[in-house]
Amino acid sequence: MVREGILRNELLRSSKRLDELGLNRGTSGNCSIREAGQKKFFLITPSAVPVDELCAEDMVEMGLDGGMDGLSGKPSSEWRIHRDIYSARSDVLAVVHTHSPFATALSCMRKDLPAFHYMIAVAGGDSIRCAPYSLFGTEDLSRGVLIALDSRRACLLANHGMVAVGATLTSAISLAVEVEALCEQYMLALSAGGPVLLSKHEMSDVFEQFVGYRNSREN
Repeated sequence: MVREGILRNELLRSSKRLDELGLNRGTSGNCSIREAGQKKFFLITPSAVPVDELCAEDMVEMGLDGGMDGLSGKPSSEWRIHRDIYSARSDVLAVVHTHSPFATALSCMRKDLPAFHYMIAVAGGDSIRCAPYSLFGTEDLSRGVLIALDSRRACLLANHGMVAVGATLTSAISLAVEVEALCEQYMLALSAGGPVLLSKHEMSDVFEQFVGYRNSREN
């Protein structure tokens, strides 16, 4: 129970942090966490509760089978995304979903974020994919997210927003901040006529240089 209380408070702090950073506003977005080695349960933010009204007891405990044990309220409507990521990715202990302005605007163009800047590598590849549009809260959306996250740590959701994952909520939020900044930079570059993209060879060099940097951000 002590450890669960710590995780609930961490999830509460992270929800407030996402709001402070402007990555989420009002009741938009959601985040979740699970304990290292835990393969059956995770905690997720509740549905439709404004951040300034949240408390630790509102966080909903869910099983990977879709069952829940919330002390109040119900889980975020996007709980399937979180559940399916945890089921598929043993390396992921935290998931952040945001409706941040620039990532959402780019997602409404249904565009991948290409290698216009070497920091694209922070998400684990030479692009940040955009999952196809599906209705929020559906299995179709979750399946699309899993495909877009294959060998990646972040993706866009068409006409919707962004998902970022990590070994901690801190690392997942940091990644979401980086992706939001990249989306802003890319849209500025598009408005100026379009960026010159880095080549596969140039990005390969980035990955070699990036290994130690990336690992340090996950710890």
